[in-house]
Amino acid sequence: MLRLTWVQPEDLLGHELVQARLDGREPARIEARWRAAGGPAAPRRAGASPQRASRYLRLLAEDLLDELADLPSRLAEDEPTDLAGIMAACPDWPAEAPRGRTTPQALEAAWLGRAAGCLLGKPVEKLPLDGIRALAKVTGNWPLSTWFTARGVPGDLLAQYPWNRRSAPVSLAENIDGMPEDDDLDYPLLGLLLLRRHGRGFSTADVAALWLDELPPGRAFTAERVAFRNLLCGIEPPHTARHRNPFREWIGALIRADVHGWTNPGAPAAAAEQAHRDALLTHTANGVYAAMFAAATIAAAAGGGDVHACLRAGRSVVPERSRLAAAIDHALRLAARHEDFDDVVDELHAAYGATHHWVHAVPNTALTAAALSHAGGDFAGSVCRAVSGGWDTDSNGATAGSVAGLLAGAPEALPDRWRAPLKNRLASTVADFDGTGFDTLARLTHLEATRP
Repeated sequence: MLRLTWVQPEDLLGHELVQARLDGREPARIEARWRAAGGPAAPRRAGASPQRASRYLRLLAEDLLDELADLPSRLAEDEPTDLAGIMAACPDWPAEAPRGRTTPQALEAAWLGRAAGCLLGKPVEKLPLDGIRALAKVTGNWPLSTWFTARGVPGDLLAQYPWNRRSAPVSLAENIDGMPEDDDLDYPLLGLLLLRRHGRGFSTADVAALWLDELPPGRAFTAERVAFRNLLCGIEPPHTARHRNPFREWIGALIRADVHGWTNPGAPAAAAEQAHRDALLTHTANGVYAAMFAAATIAAAAGGGDVHACLRAGRSVVPERSRLAAAIDHALRLAARHEDFDDVVDELHAAYGATHHWVHAVPNTALTAAALSHAGGDFAGSVCRAVSGGWDTDSNGATAGSVAGLLAGAPEALPDRWRAPLKNRLASTVADFDGTGFDTLARLTHLEATRP
């Protein structure tokens, strides 16, 4: 029986009940109706429950999803989604600045950094924090400093904490042969295509049309898969982000933001505005802010400067009274307070682990910010801290690697152990990019960064 992840109404309903509480709505009465009818909770790790619900339960889930969307939110004023509202809620919104200069070498380091950080996190994606630590410690790789390996890992430990099924054959140290396909790299490629076809003035509808042309539906997940389904049902952006989409504050928009930062060096406001238009297809509120934070941070890094200044630039485009702002501020305080990054991670998990899904943008953005700050922007330190913190390991490693790679300034500045296994080769399902070298991608990105 085919159970398609991330779109079954009976599974979406459980996620929506969690999201409703996070974004300031009170779903207790609706939840009681769902439970009384025998409705299940959201799947804990996977995107679909193992058994199909009855026709009655599925129709009820669809109705309740719509009722939940109509509930008022007590956070609405503090967490707008429209750009004007976001800017008004950011007292330190960055001044408009002309784009500076970046180099193909710096952009190649950013592409390589994103790939290496993603690849480091792939085999332990979905594992709990205890499992990540145990697998690394048993091979003498803790604190994390290099690729995960299965060599020397006892069978009983692997049975308790199995590697990510799809990723282990291509992402353990003994298996790496170039950069394998991953959505964390596919989306930057789509972003590059978007700018090549439509320039900086692209619309959210242009993003949607590009996806329909170039993105295989099976390679979209969570909010992106729901938005894809909504497009095929005739729902137009930005309604695609909200209609029966409980994942609208998860990490998907953030992992699409790099290109907007790379191509706006020294101009975080412009990068954030582009990321906002991109994110509106799939996300609202804090899901959008996470993308804007990443884009602005990366734009500042592309323009030069230390990592702490870059993070301040990112924080300046996040509404002051939002949940994401509070989480980033908390994470940066922890990074400054603790010498041992494990202590930072433990406090973040204590604060957010019980209330947020492991793919939610709020804790993952906070963790990535903490990793970059604690490592001082050092490349290996940043990606290893980001991955060692758990949650969405490959996405967090990718974003940290993008920022730290830019700050390093050139491929040669990245340690060889991170560059060499990638073999200057990226696999992808996007258009004609399969097998493309990171040096070529850097040159194409540089063309967009310098386009008038």
